[in-house]
Amino acid sequence: MASPAFEEIAETFEFLDDWEDRYRHVIELGKAFAPMDEALKVPATKVQGCASQVWIQPVIEGGRFDFQGDSDAMIVKGLIAVLHALYAGLTLAEVARVDAPAELARLGLTDHLSSQRSNGLRAMVERIRKVAAEAAA
Repeated sequence: MASPAFEEIAETFEFLDDWEDRYRHVIELGKAFAPMDEALKVPATKVQGCASQVWIQPVIEGGRFDFQGDSDAMIVKGLIAVLHALYAGLTLAEVARVDAPAELARLGLTDHLSSQRSNGLRAMVERIRKVAAEAAA
């Protein structure tokens, strides 16, 4: 149930043989991701459980989920961009049905991230799912 944007990332990962190239691609995704307004980087938007500073601000319009996000670490900002490709534009019900671990496993991220980064990625997914569930209720 991946979006076209996420499928594009998955296809790019298939072509990149070396993990250094894949990391560079994730960092490039982060550099291309729109910066979050500094005024939104507050405790309420901060994601707990991440080694880096991470902020996610949900945007729900017309029953569709989107979010702004940022991090002080480039690789993590790239992971935020990957999650944005996975979730942005979905309905709140669709967000709940996304099997994020399976989708991210397609990229091989779970095998190549440090345990701290993996925990942070899980925390971001949990935050996204929680916000969408609360908005749907």
